[in-house]
Amino acid sequence: MATHDPSLSPPESAPPLRRTLTRALMDLILSIQEYFVLSARAVVCMFTPPHYVGDLLEQMDIIGVGSMPIVLIAGFFIGAVMVLQTASQFSRFGQTSLTGDVVSLALVRELGPTIGGLLVAGRNSSGMASELGSMIVTEQVDAMRAMGTDPIRKLVTPRVLATVLMLPLLVAMSDLVGLGGGFCVSAFTLHLNAVEFWTRAKNALEFSDLMQGLVKPVFFGFILSTVGCYRGLTVTGGTQGVGRATTHAVVVSSVTIIATDVVLTKVMLFLAGHPY
Repeated sequence: MATHDPSLSPPESAPPLRRTLTRALMDLILSIQEYFVLSARAVVCMFTPPHYVGDLLEQMDIIGVGSMPIVLIAGFFIGAVMVLQTASQFSRFGQTSLTGDVVSLALVRELGPTIGGLLVAGRNSSGMASELGSMIVTEQVDAMRAMGTDPIRKLVTPRVLATVLMLPLLVAMSDLVGLGGGFCVSAFTLHLNAVEFWTRAKNALEFSDLMQGLVKPVFFGFILSTVGCYRGLTVTGGTQGVGRATTHAVVVSSVTIIATDVVLTKVMLFLAGHPY
C-alpha cells in the first residue's frame, strides 16, 4: 500500500480553505492509487499459486446463493412494474404485443445488470468491508502477515473471483424471473397469451444484447468486491471506522457501478453497430 508523504502536504502558510482542499485532493488521489494497487494484486493472485479453493467456494456460496432470494424477488417485481407502467400506452395505440419486446430488452440490456449489481453491492460490498474491517481492528490481518500468509491472496482474491463468477449467473436468473413477472402481469392486464409474449421476448433479443447483459455484471462484480475489500483493509478508528467503511463501500461501489454502466453501454452499443 502507498503511504502518505508529509513533504507533499501544502505549506502551513497557505490559506485554511486552500490547505483543506489540497489535503482532500491528495487524500483522494492516494486512495485511488491504493485501490488500483490492491485490485492489480488481487488479479495477479488469481493466476499464481497458492490458490485457496475452499475460501473461493465459501464466498461463492455466500455471495451467489445468499444473494439469490433478494435478486430474484427484485427481478420479478421489476418485470411486473415495467408492464404496469407501459400497459396504458400500449393499449392506447393497440400495440400490446410489444410488451414482450420492451420487457426483454430493458431487463437484459440495462435493468437486470444494473439493479442486480446495486443489490449485490448493498448486501455483499458492505459485508466485505465490515468483515475485513473487523479483522483489521482485531489485528487478525497482522497475525496473518506474521505467519507468512498474504492477506490479499487469502482474503481479497477469493471474494473478487467469487463475485465476478456469480454475479452474471444471478443477473441471468433475475432476467428470466423478471420476464416471468412481466408475463404474469401481461396475462392478467393485457390478456396476452404465453406463446405471443415469449415469442416476442425471444425474437427481440440479439446476440449483442445478451453479451451486453452478461459482460456488464463481470465489471460490476469486480468493482463492488474490490471497493468493499479496499474499504475494509484500510479501516482506521476502531469499531466506528468499521461502520464508516461499510457505508463508504456501499456508496462508492453503487456510484461507480452507475458511472461505469454509462461507459460500458456506449462502448457496447458502438461495438454492436449502434453508435447512437
